[in-house]
Amino acid sequence: MKEDNILMASDMNDYFNKKKSQSSESSQKSGRGSSGGGGGPQLPKMDFNFGGGKAGIAYFLIAVVLLLVLAKPFTIIQEGERGILSTNGKYQDQALLPGLHFIVPVIQKVYVVDTKVRIINYATRVEANAGMSSGIGSKPAITVLDKRGLPVTIELTVQYRLNSQFAAQTISNWGFSWEEKIITPVVRDVVRSVVGKYDAESLPQLRSQIAQEIDRDVRKSVSNLENTPADLQSVQLREIGLPIKVREQIERVQVAKQEVQRAEQQVARAKQEALRRAAEAEGIAQKKRIEAQGIADAVTIEADAKAKANILIAKSLTSKLLELEQLKIQGKFNEALQINTDAKIFLTPGGSTPNIWVDTKDVKKRTTAE
Repeated sequence: MKEDNILMASDMNDYFNKKKSQSSESSQKSGRGSSGGGGGPQLPKMDFNFGGGKAGIAYFLIAVVLLLVLAKPFTIIQEGERGILSTNGKYQDQALLPGLHFIVPVIQKVYVVDTKVRIINYATRVEANAGMSSGIGSKPAITVLDKRGLPVTIELTVQYRLNSQFAAQTISNWGFSWEEKIITPVVRDVVRSVVGKYDAESLPQLRSQIAQEIDRDVRKSVSNLENTPADLQSVQLREIGLPIKVREQIERVQVAKQEVQRAEQQVARAKQEALRRAAEAEGIAQKKRIEAQGIADAVTIEADAKAKANILIAKSLTSKLLELEQLKIQGKFNEALQINTDAKIFLTPGGSTPNIWVDTKDVKKRTTAE
């Protein structure tokens, strides 16, 4: 047992002596490498083994991931957005496009701006807690004075979007509240300028013209700004609010116009009825004239026919033909005298036909003849 203890003690002494010699050699090597063989402070030796090879690699990767999460050296820009890169407080001229972008933590920072279509409603009733987080904002209706100084309320809807090409310049010049500094002031100024040229009574009739002028002037004013900060999609005129007295006056004028139109329609209907009746009477008269003309033409034709017939008959009668006809008649009379001996025959002068035959047996005819 004593021998075993002696051997164990000698082994332990050898082990510590080797460790001591190894540590002295490593300290000498590090001293030569850091100071070129001279003296000076020595850096502590870092041991990344963490008790083993695979476990050390795992711990190292975890440390790297934690460092990335905490430092966040990257940013992701979504579609419909642009990134404004700031390096030590100075904006980069070109905005970052949608996608993954790496940055230097602490030194660089990215501000994300929305480039989707946005809407501002200028209305009489402003919605509570109306903001631009959803892309739809609400502002009070624009009150302006007409040509005579009467107050008029204009309600509009403006659709626009940030010009993505010059997004960085716009944010640099106008700040992140660029909408309040550009869109609203321009719209109010244009509406006051356009509506102020007209009387309140004429605004409803000129609604289309006024809407076109407002849209045109707002686009022109925004496009004339440096770098054209916004793209105007549309400027829609929704409502024209007139004073109560002006509305009442317009209603009276409208009622009077409707009465005049109703009277004109009645006169037009009466004229049409008169024209219809006149046309109907003219048609009847024309019909009668045509019928009378037809009868007259028929009589004339008949008379002309008879005249022509008489002319033809007269031309066809000769002395021989007349003598023949007289002989025929005389023969008939002779036959009659054979039956009625009391009859009398009167011959016309010259012996021309016809002869007159009277039956003397008939008292009435005899008396008439006498």
